[in-house]
Amino acid sequence: MVHKRSLVKALAVAALVPAALLARAQDLAVTVGVTAGPHAQIAEVAKQVAARQGLKVRLVEFGDFIQPNAALSTGDLDANIYQHQPFLDAQNKDRGYKLVPAAKAVNQQMGVYSRKIRKLADLTSGARVGIPNDPTNGSRALMVLAKQGLITLKADAGARASVLDITANPRKLKFVELEAAQLARALDDLDAAAVNSSYAVAAGLSPQGDSLALEDVNTPYVTVLIVTRAGHENSKGLQAFVKAYQSPEVKAFVEKTFKGAYTTAW
Repeated sequence: MVHKRSLVKALAVAALVPAALLARAQDLAVTVGVTAGPHAQIAEVAKQVAARQGLKVRLVEFGDFIQPNAALSTGDLDANIYQHQPFLDAQNKDRGYKLVPAAKAVNQQMGVYSRKIRKLADLTSGARVGIPNDPTNGSRALMVLAKQGLITLKADAGARASVLDITANPRKLKFVELEAAQLARALDDLDAAAVNSSYAVAAGLSPQGDSLALEDVNTPYVTVLIVTRAGHENSKGLQAFVKAYQSPEVKAFVEKTFKGAYTTAW
């Protein structure tokens, strides 16, 4: 006969088992935010790899650069994939977030595109040039244009350069600041625009084949990061997702699908 106290203890232990299994299942589920287009496509492949490894991944797509960090900061996401280090630094400083890189994702270069001219030297006086309206990507665009000799920026402008830091603009270019996601769609109304690769590729543009100028690959703006909240970098689910993302299957997909427009950063 089983002693009553032993039976109660055994039932209590048995009751804990489902809870323990549930906790482990929750550890192996993550919600990841991505911007629509290439980042969503790449993350979908990582999701499939993760599923085979026992990790459930829920992807949430965003149409701008602001909401993914807001959602991550409030805990609605476990990670997001869309931003470079200077943008992350600016968001942390300006919005009080405590977000950190967990791993490298892909490399992407900003390019300058046009439907009206074939080379930047053809820009006429007063031409309208679109740039992103967020500070870090706007600065990034201005630096690309400065390297092409179209404008000159203050020597100390750095990563927060704005149109107010332009010291020379011989062609009297007029800068139109729009949300990054809108620039590729606005090309018919602009003489040229600096467009992030994620939005350029989604609009059917090839950074290597269609851009009139490309950003230097050796800048901190090029590498896109997998970002999470401070203190969550080593969580089991996130580390499992990073492993799935940085897999041979994802690398092969990026190489085959984007043909150099994106390259893996690991």
